[in-house]
Amino acid sequence: VLDSQYGMYVWPCAVVLAQYLWAHRRSLPGKRVLEIGAGVSLPGVVAARCGAQVILSDSEELPRCLQSCRSSCLMNRLPHVPVLGLTWGRVSPELLSLAPIDIILGSDVFFDPKDFEDILTTIYFVLEKNPHAQFWTTYQVRSADWSIEALLYKWKLKSIHVPLHSFGADKEHLASSSLPGRHTIEMMIISLAQSDGT
Repeated sequence: VLDSQYGMYVWPCAVVLAQYLWAHRRSLPGKRVLEIGAGVSLPGVVAARCGAQVILSDSEELPRCLQSCRSSCLMNRLPHVPVLGLTWGRVSPELLSLAPIDIILGSDVFFDPKDFEDILTTIYFVLEKNPHAQFWTTYQVRSADWSIEALLYKWKLKSIHVPLHSFGADKEHLASSSLPGRHTIEMMIISLAQSDGT
């Protein structure tokens, strides 16, 4: 039985997203990165260690997850990485005062369909303030019935599928981790759809 606070674990999707960041590490120095639903923060920590200016966030209602973010930073000698309580779908003072962002990270945030629209509402809000930013996300395929396509259309967002083999993540073991295993993990990059209808 899993802990009710899923953010207390490193999930397979986090390892895959961290691999993507590592594969693109030369483009990260100076980039402004926000990780949502960060939990133990593996992708955000990798981005920070590669030179990005990272902000970690998890739900303001999950203090253990926020503490997990802080602990990960301390263990990885990143004591100055800010940790914010951002609850998906809620416009908070923290969200309104967020610094400019180039990349949003989210590993396995599309876990529970009841949260999908709240996640995309938050992503849309950040992308509207940062039109050239992108949301890099990995997710585990758990049901053929789950889709965010209609929500992407509703929120005027577009997605590009990123094949795992294109960044060496199509293996059962990554960076000495067996977590990816035989899970079906996908990656996509979400951005604002252009006004020309794309």
